[in-house]
This record gives sequence, C-alpha cells and structure tokens, in this order.
Amino acid sequence: MLIIIIILVCILIFTNLSYYLPGFLGAMTLYILFRNVFFRLTEEKKWNKPLVSLLFILITVIFIVFPAWGLISYITPQLTNLVGDKNDIVKNFNSIKNYVESVPILKSVDLSEEALLNALQKLTKYLPSILNSIAEVGVNLLVALFVLYFMLVNAKRMESTIYHAIPFSQQSKQELWTEVNMMVRSNAIGIPILALCQGFVAVLGYWLLGVENPIFWGGMTAISTIIPVLGTMTVYVPLSIFLLANGQVGNGIGLLVYGFVVIGGIDNVLRFTILKTLGNVPPLITVFGVLLGLKLFGMLGVIFGPLILSSVGVLLKVYSNEYGKSSPNRDNEPQIPT
Repeated sequence: MLIIIIILVCILIFTNLSYYLPGFLGAMTLYILFRNVFFRLTEEKKWNKPLVSLLFILITVIFIVFPAWGLISYITPQLTNLVGDKNDIVKNFNSIKNYVESVPILKSVDLSEEALLNALQKLTKYLPSILNSIAEVGVNLLVALFVLYFMLVNAKRMESTIYHAIPFSQQSKQELWTEVNMMVRSNAIGIPILALCQGFVAVLGYWLLGVENPIFWGGMTAISTIIPVLGTMTVYVPLSIFLLANGQVGNGIGLLVYGFVVIGGIDNVLRFTILKTLGNVPPLITVFGVLLGLKLFGMLGVIFGPLILSSVGVLLKVYSNEYGKSSPNRDNEPQIPT
C-alpha cells in the first residue's frame, strides 16, 4: 500500500510539473558537469558554497546562455527574411525544380506546386509549437539555474539521500551512477563540440564556394547536427543542388564533395577521438535515443534520450546483480553456439 501511495504521489507531481521538467533535467545536467570541480573548491580549498554556486551560475550564463541567445538573435531575423520574400522563394524553387527535372536520377522527386503547398502547410502547423517552445526554454532556463543553486549548496546531503533511497546493492548503485555520468557528459559536452567544429568548417567551405550568407548557413549546419542519421546533410546537400541549379556547377559539385569529405569527416574524427574519451556510446543508442528524447523533452532530449534508452541495459544488469545467479568463474559458463 505504501508503494502504491508513493507511485500515485509521484504521478501527481510529474503530471502537474511536467512543463518544468526540462528545467529540472537541465539543472541535473549542469550539476553533473560542475560536481567534481565544486567539491574540489568547497572541500579541498574551503571556498564558500553559496558563492561557488553563484560563480557556476555566472559561468553558465556567460558561456552557455549568452552564446545561445546570440546565435538565436542572429539566425531568427535571417530566417524571417529568407521565408518572408515569397518572390525569391518561388524563383529559387523553380530553378531547383527545372534542374531536378533535367537530371534522370532525380526525376522521381516530386517538386510539384501541390507538394510544395503541402510541405508549407505542414510547416505552418509547427510554428505555434516553435514559438511556445522558445517561451518554454526561457522559463525552464530560469528554473534550471534556480534549482542548480540549491543542488550545489546541498550537494552532499542530496546525494546521500538519493544514495540511501535506492534499494540496490552498492555495486548496482555504482553502475547506475557511472552510466548516468558517462551519458550526460558525452552528450552535454560532445554534441556542442561537434556542432561548433562542423559549423566552423561549414562556414569556411560556404565562403570559399560562393554560398550567400555563409555565417547564417554555417549556424544552420551547426544546429542540424542534432538531426538523427542525416545531420548536416540536410543543409549542405540542398545548398549544393541550389548552386547546380543556378549554373554554378563547379561550386555545386565542390560543395557536395566538401560536405561529405570535410564536414561529414569532422563528425567521424571527433567521435573516434574526443567524444570516445568522454564516453564510448554505441551509435544506435545515440540515434534512436535522440529521436526518443526530442519527442519527450524537446532540445534537452538530445542529452536524456540516449540515457533513457541505455538505462534498459543498465537496469537489466542491475537486475542480474540483485536477483540473478552469478558465477565467479565465467569461463565455465556455456558458450552460445556459432
């Protein structure tokens, strides 16, 4: 009966505070990133806990909030101007349509006016949710910083309470913490590093190959890194087709090659160097975890989606530790026939 009451109360709290869930998840992410440094400053060097907490909040505002706000402030008017000029849109669309129809391989692509109208109608359905999500991000950002302060100030007591509340063995608790720490760090640090590097390389390539407004398209390329499977291809492939359709054959082919080799190559290089040291996360968990997380939590789902997906394997391991039959000599276990 007590377990049922606990579950019902948790469901009641979750359903009524779900709007602020991204803020709590953001605070959790920042706490995990700052945790080790916070303990080093407050326990080894005896710094004041509230002041150190405020210092980390200030660092968050300077290095995360301001750059994100600057990027949004730059991209939003550019995107508004791009979408607002209907004559320019029709002109560019017709040039791409004529080019696609002239290429035998691309003839099956539907670029009729009906298809364009359907695509625009689907896009307009998402505009209210996008505007609401911008307001939601602002509110949850304040919630994240507010919660982060109290998480840091009461870090030891909070961790001790959570540790004793989890009804597992010490080994299982350690495996849970290791998985959460690895997934949060690899995504919270790795994804921005990947986006910045690919965005910078994209700006350079767009500028050299004659793409108009290379900084804007470089920013869009950086943002597109969170798109599962296709990623930055959603930006540089249409730009290449646009250059080809306007008679810039050399630049169009060059951008296509540059995108696949350099922009896409940066992704592979970083995943096998920097990102692997942060946490060797399987690619399938990352891809499908991002799809799951974006649907559940919005932008923060990029971090917590893979964590939720990988938690299935961790919980199975915990179940094996708590209730399974383990053998100290695993060499005597039966082998799966090949």
